[in-house]
Amino acid sequence: MAVERVTFQGSLGEELAARLDMPKGPPRAYALFAHCFSCSKDVFAAKRIAGQLAANGIAVLRFDFTGLGNSEGDFSNTNFSSNVDDLLAAANHMRAEFEAPSILIGHSLGGSAVLMAAEDIAECKAVVTLGAPADPSHVTHNFADHVEEIEATGIASVELGGRPFTIKKQFLDDLAANKVVDCAANLKRALLVMHAPNDAQVSIENAAEIFGAAKHPKSFVSLDSADHLITKKHDAIYAADVLCAWVQRYLDTQPARDSDLPSEAKTVTVRETGKWASEADVAGHFMLGDQPKPVGGGVGPGPYDFVAMGLGLCTNQTLRMYADRKKLDLGTVTTKVTYDKIHVEDCEDASEGNAHKQLAFFREIDLVGDLPPETRVRLLEIADKCPVHKALEGKTPIRSSLKS
Repeated sequence: MAVERVTFQGSLGEELAARLDMPKGPPRAYALFAHCFSCSKDVFAAKRIAGQLAANGIAVLRFDFTGLGNSEGDFSNTNFSSNVDDLLAAANHMRAEFEAPSILIGHSLGGSAVLMAAEDIAECKAVVTLGAPADPSHVTHNFADHVEEIEATGIASVELGGRPFTIKKQFLDDLAANKVVDCAANLKRALLVMHAPNDAQVSIENAAEIFGAAKHPKSFVSLDSADHLITKKHDAIYAADVLCAWVQRYLDTQPARDSDLPSEAKTVTVRETGKWASEADVAGHFMLGDQPKPVGGGVGPGPYDFVAMGLGLCTNQTLRMYADRKKLDLGTVTTKVTYDKIHVEDCEDASEGNAHKQLAFFREIDLVGDLPPETRVRLLEIADKCPVHKALEGKTPIRSSLKS
């Protein structure tokens, strides 16, 4: 994936800085990402989600609101309404230079902003919020000790995230005037609400209020133990993976599969993301692999779990193809695969008097349907002919090399 620098004029006439995360091939769709209050486009959650969407063929524009990050302007002159207008300016720029966003994603106050902006972006088909407040004025808790001063004098200097910001009374007035829940009720787009139950900044009740007001299609996903800024890598990866899977349903185009490529060769890319954890890109689908919790893992299945899954999947598919070809009355097939190490007394490399331990897979196949006994026996024989079974039992060559 490539990341391009983009600039455009914001709602207050200032130049805003943006990043466009582009997929390897032509984009299937475009998304617009709005960051959290006083943050920037380069927070980890934004980069991770944008990267995952780009890997799934969706281009993502993430930008800094006026007066934040690398964007020009005075933050003290901005408010929630100007943030919404910045979003609309970003969408207009995308429409003119690339393609209008069909997906809007907002983190924290950015989530509230995308709910407000969606109505004015006709091409938008799906909206995603992460830790969004149901009431924009919720952000005043970040500078609660200064609210009285702002109300009395019209202005105050506050500290947000270790940096000084100037907040004016017009900012508070504007927050109070905007009703996000009303926008959620009239959204008329698919909505995914993602929120951590123990979010210390924006409580889970905000998600319940937004979700309760919205009409179907709508979905809720718990971010479990994530913090408000989704700073932990495995939480950001999880949020990105779920978002990528959910949004596919609301796009007109379908992702390219390995089977669509001219070559018969297939590639699975496995990239390390933690001490034991890795992320696998399997034909545009993203899955996490790890080790068990006792050894410091637990965010995904282990290596042999994936092998067992492959054996079970291939078994089901092989039996289904055979049943369709023979027009058998075969109902749902369920394959249960268990693996363990067993003692093998007569292995060639076993030392004299010692048993050799070897990994073994135990496959139990449940066949549903009106099938005579001889057909069931034949289907068991066919299961042994599944390609993954043959690869595991045979000596499949593995040739390794180092990338220069």
